[in-house]
Amino acid sequence: MNPDLVYLAQTETTVGFLSQNAEALARIKNRPSGKSFLISVDSLGTLRSFTRVPKRHKKSVRKSQKTTFAYPCGLAIRVVKDAEHSQFLKKIKWSYSTSSNPSGKGFDEVYAQEKADVILFTCKGFFESKPSSILRLGKRKMRKLR
Repeated sequence: MNPDLVYLAQTETTVGFLSQNAEALARIKNRPSGKSFLISVDSLGTLRSFTRVPKRHKKSVRKSQKTTFAYPCGLAIRVVKDAEHSQFLKKIKWSYSTSSNPSGKGFDEVYAQEKADVILFTCKGFFESKPSSILRLGKRKMRKLR
């Protein structure tokens, strides 16, 4: 797996671009390079290499499904539990993740396939469903962002 490549894959909730190169994703999405991406990780062990989960929220993070947590360190990280998406992530441990939509628009398969370096097809095909929840974790409280 080349960390500079951009992969088009079905994630837990939508069709997404995945890469360990944030600049490549920013270039594809025409986003300012300073704007951050969420990080998808393959396990709680990999999550611990990025940040410390506040003690009060450890159970919530461990049991969560299709949820991204924004940590006090400023990173937004989701532990992937979907079998097919997780299988890909186990090979690279983590990746930046963003939807494959043109900014402000819906999914366009032709656009997405043109922009990706590698396309990962599954038997399910590509589909969009309800977006993941995003929760901000504080030292004491959890607040819903989306």
